[in-house]
Order: sequence, then C-alpha cells, then structure tokens
Amino acid sequence: MGRGRPVKSAIRQNIVEILYFLGKGYGYDIYKTYRDIFTPVTMRSIYYHLNKGIETEEFKIAEVKKEEGNYSWGNTVTKTYYSLGSKAKPTMNEEVKKYFDKKQK
Repeated sequence: MGRGRPVKSAIRQNIVEILYFLGKGYGYDIYKTYRDIFTPVTMRSIYYHLNKGIETEEFKIAEVKKEEGNYSWGNTVTKTYYSLGSKAKPTMNEEVKKYFDKKQK
C-alpha cells in the first residue's frame, strides 16, 4: 500500500449513490438529499468531495447554468451540475434506493 491518505471516502461513495439515482444534480441539491438520507454533513464537505471526485474521475461536470432569480447577493446564480464519471462504482445502496422510490410516489 502506498503512503498518504487512502483515496476512497465514505462521503464520496454516498454522493456516487445519490448521483446514480439523480442522474445529475447541483451541489446544494446533492447536499439536501445527503442530509435527508445519511448523517448530517456540512455543505463545505460536500463541495470538497465533489471537487475531489472530479480529480479522481468519479464525478464530472455535466453543465454549468446561470439562472435568474431574486437572491440576497444579486439577480443571478451559477449552478454547476455534476454527474457520474468514468471511475464511479455505484453499489445500489438500499437506503438511497428507498429514498428515491418513496420520493417518486
């Protein structure tokens, strides 16, 4: 085994499971879904793992959209949508599957 921290992460694997069922999603949407299913995690941690997942090719940027609205910081927001990358290995987590089955009803 090499030196340093292991590349795999439980949080990143949970995000892989969420994106498997979502198809694509932006950071805040992924964060809300994660908190509904798993133990609480910070939004900063989700964004860290999304960026790390791009480096490890578990995620890829599907698209970047600018959306108009009435936000506290101005009239536009830039949303980065993520999807599964080539090295993502979803395991069909039962908790995530139940969550999305229940949400579709």
